[in-house]
Amino acid sequence: MALNYIWVSFFVLGFLMAVVRVVGYYFREFFLQNWNIVFTTEDLNIFNTIIGSVFSSAQASVTLSIGLIGAMALWLGIMKIGEEGGAVNVLARLMGPFFHRLFPEVPKEHPANGSMLMNFSANLLGLDNAATPLGLKAMNQLQEINPDKEKASNAQIMFLVLNTSGLTLIPVSIMALRAAGGSVNPSDIFIPILITTFFSSITGLVAVSIIQKINLLDKVILAYLLGGIVLMGGIIYYFVNLPDEQVGPISSLLGNGIIFSIIIAFLLMGLRKKINLFNTFIDGAKDGFGIAIKIIPYLVAMLVAIGVFRASGAMDLLLAGIEGIFNGLNYVLAAVGFTWQINTDFIPGLPVALMKPLSGSGARGLFAETMETYGVDSFVGRLAATFQGSTETTFFVLAVYFGSVGIKRTRYALGAGLIADFAGIIAAIFVAYIFFR
Repeated sequence: MALNYIWVSFFVLGFLMAVVRVVGYYFREFFLQNWNIVFTTEDLNIFNTIIGSVFSSAQASVTLSIGLIGAMALWLGIMKIGEEGGAVNVLARLMGPFFHRLFPEVPKEHPANGSMLMNFSANLLGLDNAATPLGLKAMNQLQEINPDKEKASNAQIMFLVLNTSGLTLIPVSIMALRAAGGSVNPSDIFIPILITTFFSSITGLVAVSIIQKINLLDKVILAYLLGGIVLMGGIIYYFVNLPDEQVGPISSLLGNGIIFSIIIAFLLMGLRKKINLFNTFIDGAKDGFGIAIKIIPYLVAMLVAIGVFRASGAMDLLLAGIEGIFNGLNYVLAAVGFTWQINTDFIPGLPVALMKPLSGSGARGLFAETMETYGVDSFVGRLAATFQGSTETTFFVLAVYFGSVGIKRTRYALGAGLIADFAGIIAAIFVAYIFFR
């Protein structure tokens, strides 16, 4: 429902902005003399500009979807081999001891444990089609041991917050969109997204653990957390201390090397299980073709709405307002003697970050539009990709998962999920400056 209001608001606000600009043109002398606001023939022709944007945005969305077919078919084919070869099961075994301690209310032998671990593992590998059914199955199994069927249990909240924080090992769809957009190196956002989602997930986990009084100093939990923090801290430290000209090439080398190593590992696991790798790949690739075609209406809807919003000047006004806030903060910092100032180059990418908790398809549309406007390999384009991969769609996930079991009182699930989202946004900005500036 939130997406419906957002989509309509893009058109309505765009229309109102256009009316203001046309009226402003006819009273241009009054606005110039009294408020020093200049209106030109560009404002008079704003409706022509908007209609032109409507058609060009619709065409761009179809072009992008067609370009997406190859990349999605490739990666979903590879992921199908990993799934059949047991990669999901391997991740589940590796993470088992950690998750058992995060869900103390769930009996060790309860089937919900397996479904949750399989769901997290599928999410890590970017297997969205497999992750959602597994997640819904886990939620139903957790509901079986929930004493209050209308109120979310602690285990359900922890499960959903970790889901919405979006920890991802392979951001398949984002790399595919970048490839479709003409990126020279679609996977150069691999490590930045991995770091960003890690911080988002850790923040969500800590927030829920504090509320639920889970002992984060437990030796198993501490070992997993410290191991992850040390690894991510080491990666960040290494790249921060690299010469600027080496950050991009080395990040690309590591990212592409890890991704290709994962592909080889999936193939070897498939050979070990004696599955037909070629036929399995084809089965997965067919799903990629279907997904790429299926999202065309969603991309058309969102890109056209965003195109109206941007062409009318409303997007520029919004971003100018946000930039004005940060410029005001810079003024305050300078006034109290600070020489450090906030760089505002990240602001054009913020719409993707603000949309992601509300709508995955909406954020995807904004991401595609940002790549189209600023360039897929520009700083803003790469930052938007990092925002897109920083978290899951919090409102959608909570609505679908809780709705599937009839939960009406979600308690603090939304608040904890939004805290994780905010941490992901902040981390994405810092990581993007490290890797792409």
